[in-house]
Amino acid sequence: MDKKLTYHEQRDIENTLKLRNVLATMPEFAREFFRASSNTRSANTTTKYAYAVRIFMEFLIQANPLYKNKTIRDLTLDDFDRVTSLDIEEYMDYLKAYKASDSDEYITNGEKGIKQKMSALRVFYAYYYKHEMLKNNPTMLVDMPKLHEKEIIRLDADEVAELLDFVEHCGDDLNPHQRVYWEKTKSRDVAIITLLLGTGIRVSECVGLDIEDLDFKNDGIKVFRKGGNEMMVYFGPEVEKALTDYVNTTRAAITPQAGHEHALFYSSQRRRIGVKAVENLVKKYTSQITTTKKITPHKLRSTYGTSLYRETGDIYLVADVLGHKDVNTTKRHYAAMDDERRRKAAGAVRLRED
Repeated sequence: MDKKLTYHEQRDIENTLKLRNVLATMPEFAREFFRASSNTRSANTTTKYAYAVRIFMEFLIQANPLYKNKTIRDLTLDDFDRVTSLDIEEYMDYLKAYKASDSDEYITNGEKGIKQKMSALRVFYAYYYKHEMLKNNPTMLVDMPKLHEKEIIRLDADEVAELLDFVEHCGDDLNPHQRVYWEKTKSRDVAIITLLLGTGIRVSECVGLDIEDLDFKNDGIKVFRKGGNEMMVYFGPEVEKALTDYVNTTRAAITPQAGHEHALFYSSQRRRIGVKAVENLVKKYTSQITTTKKITPHKLRSTYGTSLYRETGDIYLVADVLGHKDVNTTKRHYAAMDDERRRKAAGAVRLRED
């Protein structure tokens, strides 16, 4: 009998196939870098790098007269050696709004998107420069885009309680047709939202959960973090109850489609639920709780991180539970809360008695 592939193994296979398709459109020399990259990076990251580098190749052909008679596959390392720092600066401007070769629609990038694509290009250039296959590395002569800090949006404690109550009882205000659908998905939706709020796992980690990843004996779930690392994340009584209710009722009544038998959460099509579906259900419910905050699954993760930090004051614990590789990432996110704590300290000590 063939060994069952996990969700993450299946995703790796899908990303590997995507990578092959992208590399088929690129010059032969580029494939060497991506073969080497696949040994040190996940298939998902390597595929993202490949798409980013191909966008740069498309830019060279579209924007530079030197390459106007070439296709992407015609490009050589000599062409990359002729690229200047000015070309790189123009490329960053190009990324703000461009048309891909296989699309008529404009694709836009914000600060984060531009920085991610520039990071990929830097790694690409650094590889060939290090191996003395390029004489120049113009990407190092250009400053990386600066990311402006954004306020962390999260739910307040009363909003969390209101959200969970709404998911559990909103059927009272629905018409008969809507109520039928809500009844079918209620325990699943409660379980998903309670799990996100009660553990801080990523939405990608949530949809990747298999039923075998649940450990009610130890009140934990096995999640696959970025980079493929496994980690046990523990949960409290509220999460345990929501998961137990869902597993014993809604999930037990589902006959899954072939290939989806092990998924923890299912869509209405009886397939493993996807990231977009979870994003939509979070938006559907939270939009009824607050109109001033745009809440996504990641904002529920921030809500959990905030609550955990407020309760423990342990930034290293928060970083570990959230799966941040660098604690400085966590510190940046919760710096404002540290400032709150310092302000409280200012009034904690009395210099004179009244």
